[in-house]
Amino acid sequence: MTDHRDEVEQLLAEYRRSREQLADVQQQLTAISESASSDDGLVTATVGGRGVLTGLTIADAAYERYRPAELAAQIVRLTGAATAKAFTGASETLAPALPQDTDPQALLLGTADLSADEITPAADSSAPTADDFGDDESFEDANWIDDSEWQRSR
Repeated sequence: MTDHRDEVEQLLAEYRRSREQLADVQQQLTAISESASSDDGLVTATVGGRGVLTGLTIADAAYERYRPAELAAQIVRLTGAATAKAFTGASETLAPALPQDTDPQALLLGTADLSADEITPAADSSAPTADDFGDDESFEDANWIDDSEWQRSR
């Protein structure tokens, strides 16, 4: 009977160590914050360890320098760059807590158990393309709302 009790105590001790390690990793992941700034320093995006935008700083001069579409593109680009840095830090934090052959980056992206075919999205033929709007790169005057129902009801 004593042998079983010792085994149970060892298992409980291992479980407690694992829980403490998990709590430590979770605290480290929560503390991750990465930023990326435009070359001119007018726009800065900050994300947390999961890649969620947590801060956005836009200097007043950015509104004079960039057209709305350019500013939006800067924000998207900078958020992506900050997310890449945050995921690198999160991967490094998470790796010691994972089984040896587990890819922390794939786990964070939610693709750890998916095949390449499952990850690649199917082409959406209904999505607008640049050809739908002519040669003008500005989408400011594009109508993104399907108003066919609204026009029939008038």
